Amino acid sequence: MEASLLNDMIVIFGLSIAVLLACHAMRLPSIVGFIFTGVLSGPHGLGLIKRIADVESLANMGIVLLLFSIGMEFSIKKLKEIKRFFLFGGVLQAGLTVLAGYCIGKFLGRPFGESIFLGFILSLSSTAIVLRILQNRSEMDSPHGKAIISILIFQDFIAIPMMLSVPFLNGSHEGGFDVAALFTILKGVLLLIVVYISAVSFVPSLMYFIAKTRNRELFLLTVLTICFSVALLAEHVGLSLSLGAFLAGLIVSETEYSHEAISDILPFKDIFTSVFFVSIGMLLDLSFVFENFVLVILMTIGVLLLKSFIACLTAIFLRLPIRTAVLTGISLCQVGEFSLILVKTGFLHGLGNEYYDQLFLSIALFSMAVTPTLMTLSPYIADLAKLLPLPHQIITGLKANSKSDGFLKINHLIIVGFGVAGKSLAKSAKEANISYIILEMNAETVKIEKARGEPIHFGDATHEILLQHANVNESLAVAILINDSNAAIRVARVARKLNPNIYIIARTHYMKQMKAMFLAGADDIVSDELHSSIEVFTKVLQKYEVSSDEVERVVTDRRYELLKAYEL
Repeated sequence: MEASLLNDMIVIFGLSIAVLLACHAMRLPSIVGFIFTGVLSGPHGLGLIKRIADVESLANMGIVLLLFSIGMEFSIKKLKEIKRFFLFGGVLQAGLTVLAGYCIGKFLGRPFGESIFLGFILSLSSTAIVLRILQNRSEMDSPHGKAIISILIFQDFIAIPMMLSVPFLNGSHEGGFDVAALFTILKGVLLLIVVYISAVSFVPSLMYFIAKTRNRELFLLTVLTICFSVALLAEHVGLSLSLGAFLAGLIVSETEYSHEAISDILPFKDIFTSVFFVSIGMLLDLSFVFENFVLVILMTIGVLLLKSFIACLTAIFLRLPIRTAVLTGISLCQVGEFSLILVKTGFLHGLGNEYYDQLFLSIALFSMAVTPTLMTLSPYIADLAKLLPLPHQIITGLKANSKSDGFLKINHLIIVGFGVAGKSLAKSAKEANISYIILEMNAETVKIEKARGEPIHFGDATHEILLQHANVNESLAVAILINDSNAAIRVARVARKLNPNIYIIARTHYMKQMKAMFLAGADDIVSDELHSSIEVFTKVLQKYEVSSDEVERVVTDRRYELLKAYEL
């Protein structure tokens, strides 16, 4: 009897456990592990999987749930907060990359459609890998983190029209869109109208009625039904399941139950998306990689350099300092998971051939595999970039007239970073009549706060020239309140170098970052992890009516133990 799908799933999950453990030990992302699982278990590997068509059906479900969750997380309010990076940064990065891919395709003698398609698949980066690394390093709210996330969100959004245009790139519509193509577009517009009406009127009422029952199973079934129904409707009108799933996510996102829906869908999405990456790995021919190993490596290096350069150039156009631009460029250098979805879609519509598909899959896998290492090395590469003979504005992100823009003060406080902590400190300093200067990397924040009369300036405080403009030599103190721990260490080091007598206080997320900050020259450090843990057990002890003296003794002991554990 032929092996059942259940047997194949056991093989996939069991092999995935072993591969993911190995990837964890080598600090490789899970996506690489799932792809490699597919390589090993597929027809080009050990041949353990027999029912590949059934696996691909489960993989399609993963794509649907992935795009559905992205649609639910897509928020107009969120876009307003990052509109500058999202609109200008995303359009510039994607546009330049598509143009570069098109030029490469034409240089290689490929048709117009294939050349544009090459630009499409090169323009997308891996949201899953990059966001996970940024989260692990607590850099989501850092200047480069915000730029990276904004561009990634734009890429996820632009991937939808890219997928929609794939059927028209295979050369069958070279003379312009025919009647069938126009009819498909009209049906797509009609579907958008239906989605809008559903999002505004029908679905919110339905979700409210379902939520009142407080039946979690009923709620989950309703969400999944909306997802698959809209996805299937999109396919029936000539569009794609993926586009329909994204639109279904948009419908749910406009309700107040989107967060609950995301939490319920997440486990299913993770499982089925993992199967998708396994199915991609099954397509990769190891013999092709070995036969063309040098070409694959050289092409991977070329893709990494090209995408890094374009993303870095985009960040420079957004007036980000060179260090932040380099960090952004390196983080967006890999091929993304949506590119793999596009390649699979393109192959079904006659774009490319077996050779080019295998070459791209190989490049994608290698680029994903080296991303964690490159992002670890990126701060050091960014420091080297600051030594290049570049214009002052590119290095620091400052305008040409920044030197005379109200920087000169004496015995003042320098506040680096103007988030919640920075604003609280500035308000306290103002009430105490302490003169201060604010250095901030968010251009929108600088624009808003400057209009309110704050002495705030845009620029990267890791650069000596910016701190010199802030008259750090005559300053009494500097408060480093930024979320990028690597940048905070560099600010402390530069400030101590320029003014050996200055008082430096810094904030860190984790205690493990405190030692490096002290070595960089900080006098005092406030650790979010340390103070939150102390606050928690203090509240618990007080709840159990432990005496104030005993609570103080325990707090002192725990603080000492924690600091000693981290050699502080």
